[in-house]
Amino acid sequence: MPVENWMSKDLITIDEDASIMKASKLMKQNDIQHLPVLKKGRLVGIVSDRDLKEAQPSKATTLDIHEMYYLLDKVSVKSLMPKSLFTITAGETVEKAAAVMLKQKISALPVVDAQGALAGIITKGDIFRAFVSISGIRQAELAMGFELEDRPGSIAEVTNAIRAHGGRIASILTGYEDAPTNFRQVYIRAKEVKDEGALFKELESKYKVLYRIHDKVD
Repeated sequence: MPVENWMSKDLITIDEDASIMKASKLMKQNDIQHLPVLKKGRLVGIVSDRDLKEAQPSKATTLDIHEMYYLLDKVSVKSLMPKSLFTITAGETVEKAAAVMLKQKISALPVVDAQGALAGIITKGDIFRAFVSISGIRQAELAMGFELEDRPGSIAEVTNAIRAHGGRIASILTGYEDAPTNFRQVYIRAKEVKDEGALFKELESKYKVLYRIHDKVD
């Protein structure tokens, strides 16, 4: 899934010399948690609501409210934005964006074009939306997991059995991380199965079924 299909293109940005007070107001007014930071129109960083909160005086401060606001209005965004800037391009995948966020412990990535200019932003919320979309949960309540041999045709055998019982496949996802050597884990969502009991009696006689769950998101 390309990042460009899930990123936000209507951007709210801030100049690096702006105050953290202004950054905080922008986030609240626009109901966002991240602000790309620009210097003379070029991307130089990104700040999050967490960065702003960590920069503010604690509730135990002896400053009165006017002193605190004065202080926050004097601290610039560039003084607190993270030194490392991680980006991604619109043509790269949502999966890569998720992997980078997880590795770097961040919750958003600016999206840049071939010249390095800001083109959008993708956040962990966008990643969640993408995952929910490909999971098929809105189309099918029946979720099942299998440990299958990692060989050509093994998934087709299971899906053919599901279809033979009237089922329609909504999604198929696979993974290797927790599977034994020469096996993989396969996660399938299906709907319209006529006799679920008979289907699973057949599947359990041939394959290792990891789970069988009914869930629904309204």
